[in-house]
Amino acid sequence: MAVDEIHHPGTAMSPPRRRGPRRIPVFLVLPAGLGLAFLVLPLVALLLRTPWRELPQHLAEPAILAALRLSLLTASLATVCCILLGVPLAWLLARVEFPGRRLARALITVPLVLPPVVGGVALLLLFGRRGLIGSWLDETFGFTLPFTTAGVVVAEAFVAMPFLVIAVEGALRGADTRYEEAAATLGAGRWTTFRRVTLPLVAPGIAAGAVLCWARALGEFGATITFAGNFPGRTQTMPLAVYLALETDLEAAIVLSLILLVVSVTILASLRDRWISSP
Repeated sequence: MAVDEIHHPGTAMSPPRRRGPRRIPVFLVLPAGLGLAFLVLPLVALLLRTPWRELPQHLAEPAILAALRLSLLTASLATVCCILLGVPLAWLLARVEFPGRRLARALITVPLVLPPVVGGVALLLLFGRRGLIGSWLDETFGFTLPFTTAGVVVAEAFVAMPFLVIAVEGALRGADTRYEEAAATLGAGRWTTFRRVTLPLVAPGIAAGAVLCWARALGEFGATITFAGNFPGRTQTMPLAVYLALETDLEAAIVLSLILLVVSVTILASLRDRWISSP
């Protein structure tokens, strides 16, 4: 009986069955390969058409340098604005129960799916000279946002802030609240607890969200050209310069596109373990 129990399949003492190598479904290989080629081949074409010999010369052109400097400046300022406004907003969504929280969370994510041009039109209706707030700013302070560098920052922050809020809210929900409770028990105030306990706990999430926010702001096109225009040296960022260069100088457009590609790949590489890795 003991021998039968050892060798009888299905009993507790039966040896585990060896599984052979899993076969790849043939009907999935072709569409998977086509999908990979569809995403990769345009990037390969960009690299193959890049004028590598003339690359330093193109990078030294004043128009490209001006667009690059403006893009880096406005994307950085937009990221700072998003951090100052988005981190408290994410904390509110993650820590406070209030009526309409689900609606607020849904509205925050609207810029992720809203066509950027529509976002630019909405910003014009709000901050334009005849807008809800813009008319008051113009009459009271003589200040207008559209078609200015500040308008570029506003447009980029509008489309990029959801990335930061989502990342920070997720980090806050995953953080252990016992540390905050212990700090409150020891007599720390809310601001001290937030500054000395909460922020260090979610610092990796804030950093990841800020990087994604910066990358999104750097590549913004639709809302920027609608709300801020395309004026060289003032509102012409790199995506806008690419659009303009396509009509006059294809090589310059390729060089600018290559810069944006390098930035995007660098961002993804730096966030690989957090966002796109799999066990």
